Amino acid sequence: MTIMIPAWVNGDLQPVEKLAAHQRGLRHKAVSVFVMDGNRVLIQRRALSKYHTPGLWANTCCTHPDWGEDAASCATRRLREELGITGLTCDHRGQVEYRADVGGGLIEHEVVELFLARATADLTIRPDPSEVMETRWVAADVLAEEVAQHPERFTPWLRIYLAEYGDLIFAPAG
Repeated sequence: MTIMIPAWVNGDLQPVEKLAAHQRGLRHKAVSVFVMDGNRVLIQRRALSKYHTPGLWANTCCTHPDWGEDAASCATRRLREELGITGLTCDHRGQVEYRADVGGGLIEHEVVELFLARATADLTIRPDPSEVMETRWVAADVLAEEVAQHPERFTPWLRIYLAEYGDLIFAPAG
């Protein structure tokens, strides 16, 4: 199945095949979700079958919207598809942009809509094994410490989010 994502080509937003967008390092739309229970964040370890960054820890959910799909709908859809999570409200936290080498000659150059969803410890999580091999709750400050001590265990985008955008993501809603 060919997945088309919104990417900028010669200044115009166009549908581009997902792998091709990463191979060419095209700037493209993305969505990232952080599910929180108090000060704890739900993180996921990417399935070994993923074509980039397999086995690395990432934020709760990250993806690309389908062509024509709005970011909030995408965030809700991917929480359900990747983790079996339903019934949460995703609050928009802002937009950020980053560029990172993700290995294998692939580049993520993303314009990301960030979302935060509040949950409780009894949240039902049913990961899709083709997407996620493991999940865990971790305090935000402990996660930052783990990333600093062992950056190789975490995706480049999670490292960037924590280093550059932590205040935006984790700040109390206002």
